[in-house]
Amino acid sequence: KCQPYVLKGLSDDDAWSLFKEIAFEQRSINPTFVKIGKQILERCGGVPLVIRTIAGALSFKETEKEWSSFKDNELARISQNEGKILATLKLSYDHLPSHLKHCFAYCRLYPKDHKIHVQTLVQFWIAQGFVKQLNPSQSLEEIGFVYFKDLNERGFFQEVGERYSWEGLTCKMHDLMHDLAESVAGTESSIVDSNEVASKVGEKCRHISIDPSLIVLFKGKKLRTMLHFPNERNQNMNDEIWDFIISNYRCLRVLELNGLDFKMIPRSICKLKHLRYLDLSGNFNIKSLPKSICKIQNLQALKLNLCWELEELPKKIEKLVNLTHLGCEDCSGLTHMPRGIGKLTSLETLSKFVVDKDGSHDGADLSELSGLNNLGGRLEITNLGFVKNAKEKFKAANLKEKQHLRLLVLVWNDYGDDDGGGNDDDDDDKSLEDLRPHPNLKELFIGGWRSDAKFPSWLSLLTNLVVIRIWGPSNFKQIPSFAQLSCLQKLSIVDLTLLEYMDDNSPKGSQGEPESFFPSLKSLCLENCPNMKSWWRKSSIDDDNEDDTTVIGTSTMAFPCLSSLEIANCPLNSMPLYPSLDDDLRLVKTSSRPLKQTMKMNITSTTPSSSTSSLPLSKLKSFHVHKIEGLDTHMLDEYLKHFTGLKKLTIGDCK
Repeated sequence: KCQPYVLKGLSDDDAWSLFKEIAFEQRSINPTFVKIGKQILERCGGVPLVIRTIAGALSFKETEKEWSSFKDNELARISQNEGKILATLKLSYDHLPSHLKHCFAYCRLYPKDHKIHVQTLVQFWIAQGFVKQLNPSQSLEEIGFVYFKDLNERGFFQEVGERYSWEGLTCKMHDLMHDLAESVAGTESSIVDSNEVASKVGEKCRHISIDPSLIVLFKGKKLRTMLHFPNERNQNMNDEIWDFIISNYRCLRVLELNGLDFKMIPRSICKLKHLRYLDLSGNFNIKSLPKSICKIQNLQALKLNLCWELEELPKKIEKLVNLTHLGCEDCSGLTHMPRGIGKLTSLETLSKFVVDKDGSHDGADLSELSGLNNLGGRLEITNLGFVKNAKEKFKAANLKEKQHLRLLVLVWNDYGDDDGGGNDDDDDDKSLEDLRPHPNLKELFIGGWRSDAKFPSWLSLLTNLVVIRIWGPSNFKQIPSFAQLSCLQKLSIVDLTLLEYMDDNSPKGSQGEPESFFPSLKSLCLENCPNMKSWWRKSSIDDDNEDDTTVIGTSTMAFPCLSSLEIANCPLNSMPLYPSLDDDLRLVKTSSRPLKQTMKMNITSTTPSSSTSSLPLSKLKSFHVHKIEGLDTHMLDEYLKHFTGLKKLTIGDCK
């Protein structure tokens, strides 16, 4: 017979440690507050969620009187019963400002354990009018994110990711927090996932997430939100459902219908005149939008991401005067941007700008980007190779004034397009200099630039770059040394078939201070660079001598904190070594010499006696080698003895 295992709460010490960390984060610890805090903590039953939430609420209370009132009044009314956890959590909700109460209750629309995209949630709040712009110097989205941070600090969210920018931030809600949101939302919100639930939802319901096929069973007429969360079932949206939504729900402010496989959007959509947020992403077969959509003048966000077949945006898009977000990421079928898009000066997101290849569509040129200086997040500009008078037009795009951009993607030709573009080489050489972005930029991708010229001078000035990705086809034989970019964490070089080296110096000349050589780089990918035999133009060793694996003590150049490395189809015989790798090493059709040199390195140990953790690659989790010459079985056996943290091993076709 199995014995039950009784789950217990945190110990007194652990509970107090958690409570103290949250409640006293912004202040010095007052002995009087400590006494009251420990009395409050006794009522939390050692439950981490309750402790975190109550402590979060108290962190916003400044006086001893407020703490005592919370203990003696609100908390005193809660029974110490196990079943009263929800009631205890509700105390924190009751102490929220009214605007945050609305924002939290709205989260009831997400399914349990759903990964919430924070920027989208904030845009929902804005569309519903929950976010108030009291400070004109801040955008509504910035204020909305402050709301989110406030709720998070009070313990209403969990699993919040860590990013340098919040556009891609996600979070989750604890199941009990979801129950609380459902409780406080009452009849105003519902998740409709069956015929039975649909028929029971009352007419007072204002916000639902629902399978659209069930919407015809819903009785209410004053819906303000309709969300759809795709699941494993094949779902589609027919004309009858569209007609039903447009005819019955004229008060809609948020309509999210992603991944429903519909091909046409009815012209009558313009009757949803209160619509602020429209998401049609993931409907691969949409080829165009009705012109009438430009009559929805309240529209703030239009999401069309992953609409692969979409060929064009409406010509009168400038009529959407309140539009702040236009998402068309991965809309690979777009042929151009409509003229007049530059008049949408409130735009904060324009994820893709497509240059009209031959001018046959009378599309917008790059000068329409000039005044869009509120753009943030991601901006991808494609077909740059087809721009006429490139120097003039690139300068007119005014990228250097777009201080809020996080990611800039510059693509000279379509992916897989062998046509290099329409402008002449001399103009192309000069043009990249005029695409200088603002130094706040965090990520830079450059694809298909075929110039023989060197990279622009501004590249070394982008000291905030965290990610750089460069891919071909291209004609250049050298790229800049990014070694001194102190924030750079990820570098990817792919399909540069003529590239011969990464650094113009010799290993000794480029070393400088060890701490200044790629001080933050964690991930490096070098793929399909078949002419790259050495990292340096002037190597201090014989690059053609595969057997020379000499390592000169600890002074050998090495990446100080590299965690993941991939080298594929690059015959690199000499490069900085990588003893600190602790995640992934993938070597395909490349030299074995850097690996052999790395394994011979002496790593200074912090303890007097040598330990396994100080050996090269001892913490590596995944090791993949394929078609590597010079790695015999005995050598691999010796290496694997040191890889004590290895979880995944793949060896194939090595001689």
